[in-house]
Amino acid sequence: MSPTGPAASDFPALSAQGHVTFLGAGPGDPGLLTLRAVEALASADVLVAEPDVLGVVRCHARASVSTPELTVVDAQSAAAGVPVLRDAANLVMEAVRGGRRVVRAVSGDPGLDGNAGAEMLACAAAGIPFEVVPGVANVVGVPAYAGVPLRDAQGADVRFVDARTASDRCWTEVGASDATAVISTTLDAVAAAAGELVSAGRKPDTPLTVTVAGTTTRQRTWTATLGTIAQVLKQAKVLPSPEGHRPVIAVVGERSSAAQRDQLAWFESKPLFGWKVLVPRTKEQSASLSDQLRSYGAVPHEVPTIAVEPPRTPQQMERAVKGLVTGRYEWIAFTSVNAVKAVREKFEEYGLDARAFAGIKVAAVGEQTAAALVDFGVKPDLVPSGEQSAAGLLEDWPPYDPVFDPIDRVFLPRADIATETLVAGLIELGWEVDDVTAYRTVRASPPPADTREAIKGGGFDAVLFTSSSTVRNLVGIAGKPHNVTVIACIGPATAKTAEEHGLRVDVLSPEPSVHKLAAALAEFGARRREAAKEAGDPVTRPSERRPGARRRRTTT
Repeated sequence: MSPTGPAASDFPALSAQGHVTFLGAGPGDPGLLTLRAVEALASADVLVAEPDVLGVVRCHARASVSTPELTVVDAQSAAAGVPVLRDAANLVMEAVRGGRRVVRAVSGDPGLDGNAGAEMLACAAAGIPFEVVPGVANVVGVPAYAGVPLRDAQGADVRFVDARTASDRCWTEVGASDATAVISTTLDAVAAAAGELVSAGRKPDTPLTVTVAGTTTRQRTWTATLGTIAQVLKQAKVLPSPEGHRPVIAVVGERSSAAQRDQLAWFESKPLFGWKVLVPRTKEQSASLSDQLRSYGAVPHEVPTIAVEPPRTPQQMERAVKGLVTGRYEWIAFTSVNAVKAVREKFEEYGLDARAFAGIKVAAVGEQTAAALVDFGVKPDLVPSGEQSAAGLLEDWPPYDPVFDPIDRVFLPRADIATETLVAGLIELGWEVDDVTAYRTVRASPPPADTREAIKGGGFDAVLFTSSSTVRNLVGIAGKPHNVTVIACIGPATAKTAEEHGLRVDVLSPEPSVHKLAAALAEFGARRREAAKEAGDPVTRPSERRPGARRRRTTT
């Protein structure tokens, strides 16, 4: 044995094997994954995940990770909504015996949801090392998102019941107590579970909430009592339904009363909750905007309308980058994220990095472009203090001064269709400008047929237009959005283009910023929600409105 402790070779049975992490993926919201879960996923060689959580965890794993499929082997159980999957334990052991790191991801928490315990025992019996990364359990996370706290300052017993396996004794004990009962069941079995509790002694007027698709933007919650839940689901046209096998979490007790939930239902009361919002931008530019929309409860759907391609004649760009290195320029001005990307790619082609910007002043047209530069390792010297546009940049740009500026030339890498505003303004300030086409913008390919149909048929609740070109290109590749769809535009010029294409503009951003535009849409949604509640009407999404309904233009 070495002085530093035993080596892996001292344990041949273990050195030939890998390691298993049993990981809880939570109830459905990707944001509920723990930091430890993300860390484990990033180092996994094999990912064995239940189908309903694969999308939640896959994005945190490496591109090369293997994802063997858990296939349904029992058609009868699948029809009943409880499919028997291929033996996950065998899949896990097969992978780990090859010396690989395996993550076994389950919905909710490994110790409370599913059958992960049996798989852990199988690993233990085979001498396979494993660890457990807890997750937010379905029976805890779903009530929290539904606005139903399970305990309060007075405290109370909380009982968790799986209706599919609950015994008569379990129903009797829960029915005879005043504990808060959290029941895992299916939509079409809720009324039967309520009947069991009433038969066991619970009063029929005991409050009850039922939540389907909890913690996701498809979440929906019904408030009733044990005696009225069947009628409530029928009146809501939820049942009968071929989707009656969908899993739900029902909470029984005073904490699920309608009056309390009206104050605590924070998730479903988000201003854009459940709205399908079309984001017609390039993929690289839409990520932060989509994240912001999700924070408002929306479901962003990114449709590229503009594709970025290299310039047809790259020689001008190559000469400008070489001039950047040899000291030809005093300034370089970036007018878009794509301009930063184009220069960065050319740098990498020549084996250069951010150090080549030493001694050169760098300007960025706005915060997003500045962030792209920082990611490149360059801190901009100039970002507009006011309007984030070429005009705003000119407002802050210093005039050329031969005393303080040894060089009078500016490198301006930009798109082939950019306007002349910045060039003319810099020349007026005394600067010489090398106006270089760094990339070309072309119309993207049409989106899939189902997306085109949703756009034209009113399947989207809103669409965000961030430039006149996104209006023209979206209409060109996918057709005109339906008249029930809320149209939000980033500025007057974009709004004018939308109206020229026969679209009614509902939301106008107060500033030419994509984040201000998203915030304006959220304010529109909040006002719409409040108006419906004040009128005593149900809160619906625009796509649920009667086709052809007239809407009044609103600017924010």
